[in-house]
This record gives sequence, structure tokens and C-alpha cells, in this order.
Amino acid sequence: MRREGVFKLGTDSVLLGHFARPEGARRALDLGCGGGVLGLMLLGRRSALTVDGVERDGAALALCRENVALNGLEDRFRLLPGDYRDYRALLEAGAYDLAVSNPPYFPRGSGFASETLDHARREEATLPELCAAAAWALRWGGRFALVHRPERLSELFCALSAAGLEPKRLRLVQKRPEAAPSLVLAEAVRGAKPGLLIEPPLLLTGPEGGESEEIQRIYGREGL
Repeated sequence: MRREGVFKLGTDSVLLGHFARPEGARRALDLGCGGGVLGLMLLGRRSALTVDGVERDGAALALCRENVALNGLEDRFRLLPGDYRDYRALLEAGAYDLAVSNPPYFPRGSGFASETLDHARREEATLPELCAAAAWALRWGGRFALVHRPERLSELFCALSAAGLEPKRLRLVQKRPEAAPSLVLAEAVRGAKPGLLIEPPLLLTGPEGGESEEIQRIYGREGL
């Protein structure tokens, strides 16, 4: 379901929902959950999982409640209204096995201009603040998966490491094999030792120009 004034579902959220690993997790956290897409995808992949979603925007909160209710998952998806920068008051320390986030990509004063959805495109919280919230909430060995822009990868890794979240997996998203990446999918682990796995690129289009086979699988469109 969509609502006016709420940032619409994008490919980045769907790809992150596929990239994140809920296996073995019992409690997951979505920092800036918006309409709840990421949490709903994770719940669909693991029946033993519960999700808490932090969101400060009123319209997004209302949409998330509706989406959770439409899927009959009120007992497994809990909304936490508020700003994740207040993580010490909002979140129990070390309580989560998995955290995810699809944050705004652009710092204030740069990037995409949007009069109606500026909060969804431009940072209010900084990358260090986001990583600090994830590190506070995750147990030792807990995973943090997020999607961001490739030009901010160095900044992202520095923020993760400073928060005690060691980058462990990286996957670039490209339209074609010869194209520059448009997104990065990253996973960090709280308290892990150094050692980064760079996975094969996720290609959006196939040799004939249509959707790649992997994208068709992610969206459940095989054979259509």
C-alpha cells in the first residue's frame, strides 16, 4: 500500500531485504522503517523472527501499521515511534540479532532535491549516528545490513568501524557488467575480526537487456 507524502518502495529496499540474512535471528530491528517493507520481507523469510521498526515520520508510521495489519503480522512486527538518534531511550542494549536500514543517501546541502520528500532523500541523522544506534542495539556478533551509495562507501566503512561494527560482506549493484555500480549492499558484524568478503555483483539487467535472472528470482517473477 502507498500513501501520499511517504517515500515509495524502491529497488534498493527490495534488494536489501534479499541481501540481509535473518537465518538464526530471533529479534530484528529496522532503523527508519518507513512503510515497513524491509521488516515484512524479513518476517516472510523466517517464521521464528520478530521485528521492531523505528520511525519518526507520522505518515510513514500510519502506512506501516496498515501494511502490517494487511499482512496479519501485528503479533510479530512492533512499531517504535521516535528518532533512532535517541537509541538509549528507545532501544534495549544488545537485544537484537539483526539490524537493517535503508537510510537517506545524501548529506544536507547536496544530492537529490525534493520539496515533498526531502527527509527521505537527505540525512537528518548522520552515518555515525546511524551506526551508533545499530551497535547499541545489536548483541555481540549481531549483524547490521544496509544499502547506500557507492561514492560514500569509504565514509560508511569508517562509521561502521568506529562504532565497533566490522564490515564483513559487500555486494555492488550494477545495471550491466561494464557499468559503474549504482548501489552498495553492506553487512557488518558487531565485534567481529577484520576480513571482508566481496560478493559477485548483482546485475539488474541480463544479456538481452531485460531483467536479469537474479532480479526475476528476487521479485518472484521467474517464468513470467
